[in-house]
Amino acid sequence: MTEIVLTQISEDERYRLLLEAITDYAIYMLDREGHVSSWNPGAERFKGYKAAEIMGAHFSRFYTDEDRAAGLPEKVLETAAHAGRFEGEGWRVRKDGSRFWAHIVVDPIRSASGQLIGFAKITRDLTERRATEEALRRSQEQFRLLVQGVTDYAIYMLDPDGRVASWNAGAQRIKGYAPEEIIGEHFSRFYLKEDQESGLPVRALRTAGREGRFEHEGWRVRKDGSRFWASVVVDAIHDDDGQLVGFAKVTRDITEKREAEKALEVAHEELLQSRKLEALGQLAGGIAHDFNNLLMAISGSLELLQKRVQGDPQIARLLDNAMQGAQRGSALTGRLLSFARRQPLASRAVDLRSLVQGLHDLLGLSLSSDISVEISAPHAVPPVMVDPAQLELALLNIASNARDAMPDGGRLSISITCADQPAQGQMHDSGPQVCLAVVDTGEGMDEETLSRAADPFFTTKGPGKGTGLGLSVVHGLLEESQGRLVLKSTRGAGTTVEMWFPVAPYQQPSKTAPQSRPIEAERNDKALTVLAVDDDALVLMNTVIMLEDLGYKVIEAGSGADALVALGNHEIDLMITDHAMPHMSGTELAEAARLLRPGLPVIIATGFLNLPAGAAPLDMPKLLKPFGLEQLRATVCEAIQNKP
Repeated sequence: MTEIVLTQISEDERYRLLLEAITDYAIYMLDREGHVSSWNPGAERFKGYKAAEIMGAHFSRFYTDEDRAAGLPEKVLETAAHAGRFEGEGWRVRKDGSRFWAHIVVDPIRSASGQLIGFAKITRDLTERRATEEALRRSQEQFRLLVQGVTDYAIYMLDPDGRVASWNAGAQRIKGYAPEEIIGEHFSRFYLKEDQESGLPVRALRTAGREGRFEHEGWRVRKDGSRFWASVVVDAIHDDDGQLVGFAKVTRDITEKREAEKALEVAHEELLQSRKLEALGQLAGGIAHDFNNLLMAISGSLELLQKRVQGDPQIARLLDNAMQGAQRGSALTGRLLSFARRQPLASRAVDLRSLVQGLHDLLGLSLSSDISVEISAPHAVPPVMVDPAQLELALLNIASNARDAMPDGGRLSISITCADQPAQGQMHDSGPQVCLAVVDTGEGMDEETLSRAADPFFTTKGPGKGTGLGLSVVHGLLEESQGRLVLKSTRGAGTTVEMWFPVAPYQQPSKTAPQSRPIEAERNDKALTVLAVDDDALVLMNTVIMLEDLGYKVIEAGSGADALVALGNHEIDLMITDHAMPHMSGTELAEAARLLRPGLPVIIATGFLNLPAGAAPLDMPKLLKPFGLEQLRATVCEAIQNKP
């Protein structure tokens, strides 16, 4: 039945039905002047006019005022008539005045003889598509501006082969290349030569292509050849079909951050070393103090024995050996106290030749048996101003470094030379100087290590094998002594450590003072009564015996509290007290004693070279432990003669 109906419809009717069935396109005809001569449902839907409203009207009413003023409708028809077709996009106006974005095609319609009889016009509403495209364009533009506006990150694209396809301002700032210099070039030029040879750029792209991402930190090279530490992320870019189309690469210059992290690590390590050294110093100071007390008991007893045992040469030699051992122990406690920072510098005129020769045996014990020690010094060496105990410690530190630099043995040479004028930059002031040089035949140092060798906490030794304070302590000693430390070294050719000292100023020898009369005579043959105070029983007993041996009457006390009781019960002429005692120090006891006995002479016995500032009045003489009979006698005389 349908086929019969279709065969009965004329061809013109078929075209009419086709046009009326189309609603997504406005399809209509114009006459030669542009008046509407047909109107399909799609045109009515797009433009809002019914056929009866628009038939015969000029098509220019669909254009904006601006386009009509510019003559665009006429140009459309003219182009279609002469070129055979006009196609374009633009804003059009509906009946209600609203606009829509239209895509139009205008074709001329001609008769069989070729005469122009009108135009066929097809219009499509592309407003939604254009809005989508515009939104996409704005998004892309915003993203482009965003990427270009970033200057702290190098953000750019690579093609699948690794050639630069885009370049932002951050990339130009960080790497130094302008876009026209780098686009099209392979990104491997940003890598170090050794990284290029190891294939790192290729591995980066392969990893990103295989796993979707590659992340790495390392050195990169700028256009000017300088290096920077970079954090790099490479992401693979795929199209909708999953095909690899390139890579997004983000690079950040984190050189400053890396240096800050390294500085923080160094500071942390220095803090740990400082705390370790502080704890070690406290331990060394405590050991030195206790050892001083033991030495006091030993050396005092030995000296008393030397007076009592006479006539046996063999016993005398044994006692002399024991006394020398005690004296060495005393020197060792001095070094420990210096290390513990419980003794400030006590500079005095020192004969370097005697000091170095006196250290020969100790140096031999400190070094391995396959290291020989050679000492060279002229007989006449002017004295220099330095703390001898600190200088001995410095020499031992230098010798220890030399030993570590000669694991297979070698030679350590110590020489002393004199110069009338200092070398330029070697001393604080001009004038005669003495150089104490220590030379080893060890591994030596390269330039970088040599430049930092005297820095605090810098060490090339493994963890736990050194604090890095040896040469820095030596440098500090020389600076405080108005001298200078000079280091010379070449890798594989040993190291020379030169310590330059100014010559000590000449001092007129003092005339021998006339010997004072015995204290006992000054007191009308009345024996002095001395109060001896010490918390260490061994030291107290030794001090009491030495005082009695000198002819004094002695009352003993084991603490500050006991001493105050004794002061209340006895007539005391002089008090000698240890300083480092629990509950009440020697200086605190002296102050309390003078409240009970104004003007009482007091001697402070201590193993510390210098007491804290203000710890004891100037009229209280100090007796360094361990002390002998003559030191004790002289100090007692001084205290009595200078009685307040």
